Amino acid sequence: MSSQTNPRQVCRRRVFYIPGYDPFPPRRYRELYRTEASEQAKVSGYDIAVSAKSGDGPFGWRVVSHQDGTHIQTDVEVLVWSDIVRDSMSGSIPATYLQLARTAWAYISTGTLQRLMRLRKGPVIAALYPVGMLLVQLMMAMAVAAAGIALLWPSTGWLGLLPALVVAYALLRWFRKIDNRLFAYYLMHDYAYSAQLLGETSVELQARLDSFGKLIRQALDTDVDEVLVVGHSSGAHLGVSVLADVIRAQGMAEHGPVLSFLTLGQVVPMVSFLPKADQLRADLQFLSTQQRISWVDVSAPGDGCAFALCDPVAVSGVAGPEKRWPLVLSAAFTQTLSPKRWQELRWRFFRLHFQYLCAFDQPGQYDYFRITAGPQTLGHRFQGSAPSKTRIEKAVSKFTSVHA
Repeated sequence: MSSQTNPRQVCRRRVFYIPGYDPFPPRRYRELYRTEASEQAKVSGYDIAVSAKSGDGPFGWRVVSHQDGTHIQTDVEVLVWSDIVRDSMSGSIPATYLQLARTAWAYISTGTLQRLMRLRKGPVIAALYPVGMLLVQLMMAMAVAAAGIALLWPSTGWLGLLPALVVAYALLRWFRKIDNRLFAYYLMHDYAYSAQLLGETSVELQARLDSFGKLIRQALDTDVDEVLVVGHSSGAHLGVSVLADVIRAQGMAEHGPVLSFLTLGQVVPMVSFLPKADQLRADLQFLSTQQRISWVDVSAPGDGCAFALCDPVAVSGVAGPEKRWPLVLSAAFTQTLSPKRWQELRWRFFRLHFQYLCAFDQPGQYDYFRITAGPQTLGHRFQGSAPSKTRIEKAVSKFTSVHA
């Protein structure tokens, strides 16, 4: 049972953070939280401190904060699936180009790409970027090979073919080596992973989601005041499925921790629009009707990698008459970041996609560190807030079937 008589007041909280498609270890999220929390505290005028987590369980950290006259302790845990991501990125260069062909076919042949373009152009351009960049790299390698063959042919004949091809392949390997600056392979693997089963969840990933659900269910049986699940980017649709399963299996006790769900920079339509995403669409529909949970979806038009202000339930075509969630809000980067800071970040697309987890120098209603370490539950903090006027709620997906 919750330790608070006022369900809106939080002194102890558990946060479960679900990253997006990210091969890096969870330690980077702790360091990001520690650094950005300190910056936000200076701007917003509260105290916050981050320390290492003690004990067993998922990687995490402890946050102690003093805000609005209240002392709050938060334990943050990262629900890790980076090992699955790394395994999916381990293919050779030829395998990546085969992925490119299969992924493009999956989105184009099903009509999904055309539907996605009716939402936001930014994430569609981001999806097309790796296709274009990898094809440019391939054409450059082919041009190098052709030039080498033309140069060597008069003196070596067919013997010149091998060294020309070796040089061309070396160029492709170099492009892959510098992908930490180009992000072509990274994004290609990301979209290929979502499209490989046309929206179905792989057996391996489902097993991991089941383990996430078990941890959340255990937290709901403790005496904390709020259990907050945060899903960022691809982690948003994973969080939808995890929480839908948790509620179906356990229900929501009248007494106990408040269950809250925060989705940030979501890319749900990239999966929910695919023909075999019946289970995800069913989970979206189910979670949107739940009364004993608060679900807030935050994005910003300035984030070109997210389907900004697109209601993931409505655009997926599964909004029913009992729909309550999510509350779609804008992080409004052009207002919550100073003009100088916005100019520094506006063309750093991948950095902006992580801005939701960072400090704002002109913070508005959205403050990640007040949400995760402050004295209010997510629902109380945004109670009475009007959804963004520019949100998109039109049903766009061609496929709207749900798992029975």
